[in-house]
Amino acid sequence: MFYKNARIFASDFQFHMGAFEVRDGVFGAVLPEAVPEDAVDLQGATVIPGLVDVHSHGNSGADFSDGDYEGLKTMAGFYARCGVTSFAPASMTLPYEVLSKAFATAKQLREESPEGCARLMGIQMEGPYFSYKKRGAQNPDYLKEPDFEGFRKLYEDCGGLVRIVDVAPELPGAVEFVAKAKELCTVSIAHTDSDYDHAKAAIDAGVTHLTHLYNAMPGIHHRNPGVIPAAVENPKVRAEIICDGEHIHPASVRLAFSMFGGDRMILVSDSGRCAGQPDGTQFELGGQQCWLRDGVARLADGTIACSATNLWTCLRNVISWNIPEEDAVRAATYNPACAIGAADKIGTIETGKYADFLVCSPDYSSKRVFIGGKEI
Repeated sequence: MFYKNARIFASDFQFHMGAFEVRDGVFGAVLPEAVPEDAVDLQGATVIPGLVDVHSHGNSGADFSDGDYEGLKTMAGFYARCGVTSFAPASMTLPYEVLSKAFATAKQLREESPEGCARLMGIQMEGPYFSYKKRGAQNPDYLKEPDFEGFRKLYEDCGGLVRIVDVAPELPGAVEFVAKAKELCTVSIAHTDSDYDHAKAAIDAGVTHLTHLYNAMPGIHHRNPGVIPAAVENPKVRAEIICDGEHIHPASVRLAFSMFGGDRMILVSDSGRCAGQPDGTQFELGGQQCWLRDGVARLADGTIACSATNLWTCLRNVISWNIPEEDAVRAATYNPACAIGAADKIGTIETGKYADFLVCSPDYSSKRVFIGGKEI
């Protein structure tokens, strides 16, 4: 099937008016010279790749760390309806046996790939190798020092689905962990009180990702620069950022895009099971009780926890905050696909890739969602 008269976000990360083909669930010709007369006329609508969320814990009352397959399936359906056609659910700081059960459900969803659900393309293992001081909403009872053998067993048991693993670089053995883990997946700095030197050492060892930039890490100081400048200086490091309008001020989002550039930024929702739930909901996150009040999820002590949003809303926010449209779309599609090693299958509208795309109104107020070429 051909679609014509579309404003297409093409693989050069620019918008072009033209046509594209969907054939057997993948993209065929993109911006072809000849277009069949019976092609579907999209009447100038904007077409972008399906969104890719590489950091989301849950929604609709379900959490990935529950280890419940039906809950994970519910999550995947919610993502799809929100325009997130691929995702890598994030775990929490929990015992290995709990993580193992959750990772097994991810493997099952990946293998079964139910219709109407977002594609599970990996896992982000957020914890337990974190700083106590910067634990945020992570459960302190289960924090551990970096443990490559323990990580490798979890990785192997789920068939290598862990595509991002997080670590605080100041912990004992962190650099050695990074050097080994980078051979298996992307390694990210997260929940850290690291100074510049420890962060740089970890980046030199193979870190290529920052988890939820600004949150659960030291701020930038002119005499103690910390993690963020160490990451900015290395062009291999991408930074994910939560753009729900609660975790980070829009000015700081603009600053992040200025520092890292549109080719290195990744939008994430970091949503919890409260996403899609009514205000006032009480819920559990990593074994701790949270409350959703006035759209913000917090622990009992007031610590801000996960978000209650989704990646489509984050994308709309960023565009409204004057981030260039091309940079915003790339940060929600191609860049996260690269972070989880899936850019050969998703993230751009390109011949041979999965035909996962959104047909959007000019102001991104509405969308139609297609997965494998089928509208959901």
